[in-house]
Amino acid sequence: MSAVRRALNWACDPYRWRYQTAAVRIGMALTWLILLLHEFPRRGRIWGPDAAWSWELAQRQLAESGAFSVLLWWRGGLWFEVFYGLAVAVAVALLLGWRTRTMSFLFLICVLSLSHRNEWVLNAGDTVFRLTACYLVLMRPGRVWSLDARRAGRPARPDRTGPVLWTLGGLLLTYATLAAMVTGGWALLLWLYWLAHAVRAIGSRHEGVRGTLDLVGDIVHNAAVVMLMVQVCVVYATAGWYKIQGRQWQDGSGVYWGLGLDWLTPFPALTQLITAHALLVLALSYGTVILQVAFPFAVFNRRLKNVMLALMIAEHIGIGVLMGLFSFSLSMIVADLVFLPTGFLRGTEEYGRRAVRRDPRPPKVPRPPKVPRRSRPEAPARAVT
Repeated sequence: MSAVRRALNWACDPYRWRYQTAAVRIGMALTWLILLLHEFPRRGRIWGPDAAWSWELAQRQLAESGAFSVLLWWRGGLWFEVFYGLAVAVAVALLLGWRTRTMSFLFLICVLSLSHRNEWVLNAGDTVFRLTACYLVLMRPGRVWSLDARRAGRPARPDRTGPVLWTLGGLLLTYATLAAMVTGGWALLLWLYWLAHAVRAIGSRHEGVRGTLDLVGDIVHNAAVVMLMVQVCVVYATAGWYKIQGRQWQDGSGVYWGLGLDWLTPFPALTQLITAHALLVLALSYGTVILQVAFPFAVFNRRLKNVMLALMIAEHIGIGVLMGLFSFSLSMIVADLVFLPTGFLRGTEEYGRRAVRRDPRPPKVPRPPKVPRRSRPEAPARAVT
């Protein structure tokens, strides 16, 4: 019973992984915002109604896969431009932590819509990014480092923005359901999430109901973080064991052949500098396999996990620079942030606060007020003997 009690306390802990989920939220919003702004001049050719992957092909692919994309609701340049602007606004709002419950769900819809509109323009990083966005909806990433956390520390005020967003979402969802734009499991999922917000708003007025909802939210939050950790471990373990079966990775030349692809060499001089040393290529090839296979086992040891995490982040930075897979590297680094230690994140927060409060000018020390000197008392006359 003591073990069961400890497990329940662990699962219901409301303070667990607050900083890690906030780091994942900021990393995901920043990565998506960089992608949207980078592809802004080419947005129409990639996801627009006149893109190379035509409207008919996208609809046929979604019908076969059962995926979901808001961009296919209306065909026209105006709807695409409005949606693209809303996607940028949602990314900024999620980055700042404004209405994180609503923005995380809208963020997932934006990611799914753009990814499923044209699945052939991004690399494998979009798959990891979509999975992380799904888990983010179930988390509570706005408890720290957000405008929501700042608003929670102030005196309670009547919420006017929440009901407006909830009403607009309900009207749009009703129109999409009646027009058969959303059907099946996606319609059920969207309506359930919309109703969950209503239950949360009504239940927050009653003490008993609010406590139950908070408990359920804490359990779902912790479970989503665990699932994201398991997902990352599965990705690394699968990649590592598949590499072991390859002949190039067995003889230590896997990195050489990977860096030898012409269309994945943004910096040829730097790539040639690395591939010219056989021992370096051998160490990088075997080191990559060892890191990916050992990472799922290293998470159970705190010190070893931190070392492996730093090496994995360095590996992804190298992949992004040497092979030009910036989207993939950023997606994996963002997913890895869930393993960061709490002490490191709190130390970073404290260091940031000190850096913000620091004034480059030397402080002015006030001078003490002038006090009039008191006259010294006269020395008593000495007795003459």
